Amino acid sequence: MKRRVFAALLAGAMALSLAACGGGGSDSSSGGGDSASGGDGHTLTLYAWDPNFNIPAMEAAGADYKENVDPDFNLEVIEQSASEDVETAITTAASAGDYSTLPDIVLFQDHYIQQYVSDYPDVWVPLDDVDVDWDNFAAEKLNFSTIDGVHYGMPVDGGTVICAYRVDLLEQAGHTIDELTGCTWDEFEQIALDVKEATGKYMMCMNSDGNDLVYMMLQAEGVSQFKDGKPYITDNETLVQVVDTIVKFVNEGICLLPNSWEDYTNTAIQGDQVAGVMNGNWIIPTIEAVPENSGKWEITSMPTFSGEEGYASNGGSSLYITANCQNVDLAKDFLAYTFGGSTVTYDNALKNGGVVTTYAPAGESAVYQEGVEYFNDQPIYADIAEMTTKVPIVEQSPYHYSARNYVGSAIINIINGADTASALKDAEDQLNFEMGN
Repeated sequence: MKRRVFAALLAGAMALSLAACGGGGSDSSSGGGDSASGGDGHTLTLYAWDPNFNIPAMEAAGADYKENVDPDFNLEVIEQSASEDVETAITTAASAGDYSTLPDIVLFQDHYIQQYVSDYPDVWVPLDDVDVDWDNFAAEKLNFSTIDGVHYGMPVDGGTVICAYRVDLLEQAGHTIDELTGCTWDEFEQIALDVKEATGKYMMCMNSDGNDLVYMMLQAEGVSQFKDGKPYITDNETLVQVVDTIVKFVNEGICLLPNSWEDYTNTAIQGDQVAGVMNGNWIIPTIEAVPENSGKWEITSMPTFSGEEGYASNGGSSLYITANCQNVDLAKDFLAYTFGGSTVTYDNALKNGGVVTTYAPAGESAVYQEGVEYFNDQPIYADIAEMTTKVPIVEQSPYHYSARNYVGSAIINIINGADTASALKDAEDQLNFEMGN
């Protein structure tokens, strides 16, 4: 969840910190230096923020390029505490008109990049001339990083949604995961009620107000919360149907909405309260953190209102070259060789960090085809790579997270007794006001 106000408050402090420290954060490789940019002909600096996820993926790419392209290459991964720190660094540098505090490359969240390219166009180096076959990437993924027909970002990880279910609990209720593959939401509801009765477990869960469920369920139907650049809420029949479904499931006791992210991950998922989890595939390590449940989980696609298999994405990031890069040719070649096509990079990013690619050929590697013991030996990463190619493109907006939050608040109000139409109208009015409509 983004905290824009928090980021703004940090901007001044970040400016001082970046000037004093040459980029901030902690350097995960040797070398360091006084400049945020590499600049020695063989070194690149890069911001990333998750030591258990995307940082190992960056290090895998650096090792691959060093071993197979340039033995003198050095990638300095400068750890940020959160993705918001990267956004703040961009805002601070652009506001000051001084890009020297930025690294050569930043990892940036997909849902925000279009706004940042629009607000700060001079910060970014286009990638149209790199030697990459863009057709090998999922079209939905490229929809974020391709702006006005120009490629700006190199895709890294995708947030392709998985529906993970405890097959042992399904069996107790007399059901199988096959029944949940290509099912309607009505069919899902009946299975969930049976599971609840047999085991006491919830079939769905989402932190706080369920707002991520709205986006995922909508995208699986090929629908957005925006239309022609404006909020599409009250007149959006599919969105109303999604909200009604979530509220119904909460009231029936088959969808759990914990109060916080920690309650969602630690108490609900790892605390054995649920028989199902629906979220971006980055949730897999959270599920796997309970050793005694190994072999009890499997994954499949999303339900839809029509009963066709549903596909969506929630999360994901790409790599972008900044205007401070002292060796653009090296940065472009590094991105093109590694995340632009190296199965070595992608295999090790998966093994070391759990990063699942949106690059279709990588999904055909032997590493992706391996069965995963925790998921009953299902080759889940090959399955996710295939799902990724089927995620529909829907209209995106820089106000994605604002829409998510306003609709989420409406859901809570409806659960507490508010009229659905009125609550969604309030959400749409607030979003229109924020967008200046």
